[in-house]
Amino acid sequence: MDASQQTGRVEQLPATVRQRSPMFRTVINDRFLYLMLLPGFIFFVVFKYVPMYGIVIAFKDFDIFRGIMDSEWVGLQIFREVFDSADFWNIFRNTILISLYKIIFGFPAPIMLALLLNELMSQKFKKWIQTILYLPHFISWVVLSGIMLAIMSPSTGLAGMMFELFGYEPKNIMADPTYFRSILVASDIWKEMGWSTIIYLAALTQISPDLYEAAIVDGAGKFTQIWRITLPSIRNVIIMLLILRIGGLMNAGFEQVLVMQNSAVREVSEIFDTYVFRYGIQQGNYSFATAVGLFNSVIALILITLAQWISKLFGEEGLL
Repeated sequence: MDASQQTGRVEQLPATVRQRSPMFRTVINDRFLYLMLLPGFIFFVVFKYVPMYGIVIAFKDFDIFRGIMDSEWVGLQIFREVFDSADFWNIFRNTILISLYKIIFGFPAPIMLALLLNELMSQKFKKWIQTILYLPHFISWVVLSGIMLAIMSPSTGLAGMMFELFGYEPKNIMADPTYFRSILVASDIWKEMGWSTIIYLAALTQISPDLYEAAIVDGAGKFTQIWRITLPSIRNVIIMLLILRIGGLMNAGFEQVLVMQNSAVREVSEIFDTYVFRYGIQQGNYSFATAVGLFNSVIALILITLAQWISKLFGEEGLL
């Protein structure tokens, strides 16, 4: 829209509107676009901000029959019980370790996969490969857990056959604490790696082909082009997604752990989300569960703020 059309559009508005601030005029002009944002805004208000009132349960001896307002106020007593719990610090360690493993091994995987897909010349083959890689994302963890149990079965699964092939006694590695975290991380990478490449592939399409042509003229090889052109061009996207992953460090994958863990590996696999579900929701300890969840959220906020600050320190845009 040119300046004359924009001026005419503003002149059509009532005089009281034209006298308002430029921001108000922009909202009026683009009112239909803002109306499109309304459903998303209502969703976050109703399901994200309004439930925050329930945080006060962490400071009360909550009784479901008396309600939030009439329950006895106990201050920080629930938090003292949380921190004094024998399982708390082991669960904290499990949550951090599983999340860190997923970031260290899982975060670079879609970047490398996107770089490989970007080098494919045949568009038909590229789309076919992408479709295959995207499919695991749509498989629920319940179904995937059944697949993993079938594969890892010591009697009829592929893992048991491999043990026998190399002369070892078959064992159920899904019930072995030594291997269970590795299985969690590997299955998470396999499920989400293809889907996570979408953002990186979209970022790669924004790189000018002229940069690669100039690099080829200068004698740069394929790896040099990736290191000097491709990765620096998508660095902002990588940093932004890394900040989000760090902010979600306390979320180690509730559904995955819940359906894949068993009593034999609970010592190394119990995380905050499953602990809250088992001890808080199933046993009715709502104040305890809320206190653990609030602690989890505060740590996540600190981590994402710290990651944002570090990105700014190194000259990146970050999230804000």
